[in-house]
Order: sequence, then structure tokens, then C-alpha cells
Amino acid sequence: MKLIYLGTPAFAVPSLAALHASRHHVAAVITAPDKARGRGRCQTPCDIKIKALELGLPLLQPEKLRDPDFLAQVRELRPDILVVVAFRILPKELYEIPRFGAVNAHASLLPKYRGAAPINWAIYHGEHETGITVFQIEKQVDTGQILYQHRVPIPPQADAGTMECILQNVAAQSLLHTLDALEKGGIKPLPQNPEAASPAPKLHSDIGYLDFRKEGEQLCRTVRAFTPRPGAFFFLNTMRIKIFKASFQAAAATQPGKIERLSGRSFAIHCADGYFLPELLCSPGRKPLPVTDWLNGMDLSGFSQANS
Repeated sequence: MKLIYLGTPAFAVPSLAALHASRHHVAAVITAPDKARGRGRCQTPCDIKIKALELGLPLLQPEKLRDPDFLAQVRELRPDILVVVAFRILPKELYEIPRFGAVNAHASLLPKYRGAAPINWAIYHGEHETGITVFQIEKQVDTGQILYQHRVPIPPQADAGTMECILQNVAAQSLLHTLDALEKGGIKPLPQNPEAASPAPKLHSDIGYLDFRKEGEQLCRTVRAFTPRPGAFFFLNTMRIKIFKASFQAAAATQPGKIERLSGRSFAIHCADGYFLPELLCSPGRKPLPVTDWLNGMDLSGFSQANS
């Protein structure tokens, strides 16, 4: 099949590489315009642009997906299908151009976790499995008919970064399977059940705030859900301390938020049903450190309470 690939972040790179190496033909890659990043505000390409250039693929970076000149370029390429992984919402004028429309590889078991951050919210809510759903793009976001699903267990201590690495490779294989089956006419699309839908909204910088009035298991899930981005955190006075790994020990009669120094160069923060135990954390402007190393540069004697 002749396809156009649409994606932006690192998550979308393995799928592009797999499609390029397959018997299908990647006619072009569509990705976001370069963005100004860093202190120097230099124009920086996204991960998919870097990969497309490495593979020698034609590249389009439209500012607006409804731009008539851009749509004309897509029509001239005469694609059989658009393949989307982690990209913007497509307008109808674009996804109706190919004879097979557009398919999207989404990192959840739709209809659960529709939205921008499905991996994070699956971990946050304590799901034991997730997966990749390849579906037909329609007007409403993440609501199209399901073409293929691949289930993947979520290991107990896996964070969002770990699951992204797993699922980006599953997405690549799922897309290859779907394109082969579509070409042969071997797929019966299945409608989604709207009553089973759940949201996965976009993350913001304060989403990982740790409220120690909550139970320890939920606090640990919060850490795993928002690691490595945007990060879970608490405050020591005005210092925002990020947590990248933690564990929990059940106990009774705790004082939520109280900091307790432990033997063996570690510390605990009391939570609703026990002790929250930071294992990897960092202070503002510093790199993440194991708790034993972090304590070398931190005097906790002046802090009796977290989130005070």
C-alpha cells in the first residue's frame, strides 16, 4: 500500500522505521513545524523529522492542515491510506483523500482512555493491562471503528516511560498487521462502545502533586504515572522536590505529611495509611539521585512536614 505517515514525538519513530522497512511504500511524512527550544530559542526539529531525513523520505511540515496548497500536495501523492501515530487531530478534508481513509495507532484499549495521555492515566488508575488499538479516524477524537487491538500487561512497578518504550514497538507491529489485513480485505471493523469510554486528558505541570492525605498505593501510582514527564512532586517549604521512584509501607496511626528520618540513610513521609518511601528524587536544578545520595546534600532537620 502507498501511505503517508503522520507523527511527531519519539513514540512514533519505531512505527515509521517499521513501515519504511516493510513492503509498503511510505510516499511522504507529515510532521510538525520546527519549534524554538532551549535558552537560545533555536529552531529544533522533532523526532519524526530527524528520522524521516535519516531515511531519505519526502517531508511536509504544514502550519495548518486545512491549507489548500498542503491538501493539494497530499492529493498529488495519491496515497492509499494515511497512517497516524501521536499527531494532531486531522480535519475531514485530509483524512477523506485516501481510498482507505486514515488509521491511528493509539496507546490504550479503546474505548478506554481516549485522549492525549492514555499511558499515564492507565497507570494512575491502577490498570493491570493496556495495549495498542488501531482504529479508523472519524470526526470525533478516538471514537472510530476498531481494526485491531493488541493487549499488553502493565508490570507492577512499570512507570509511564517504561510502558512507552514497550508500546511504541507494539504499535509498529500492530500497524503492519493492520495494513496487510486491510489490503487483503481481511478486517471486519468493530464499533466502540461509548458507555465504556473513559478520558485521558492532556497532562499539565502540576498534575503530579503528591497529597499525603491520600493512600500510599495511590501515591506510588502517581509517581509511576507521571515519570519521566511531567514528574511527581511535593514541597519542602518552598522547594519543589521531584520523585521518580518510591515505595510504600502500610502502617496505622500516621500523621499525613510528617517527615521521619529512618536508619540506613533514608526517610519516610507519613501518608493516609502508612509510609511513603522516596527512592529516587531531585531538588530544583539538580539531577535525580538515589535517596542515600540526595540526603548527603539535604539537611532534613529543619523540615518536619511535607507540603506545608
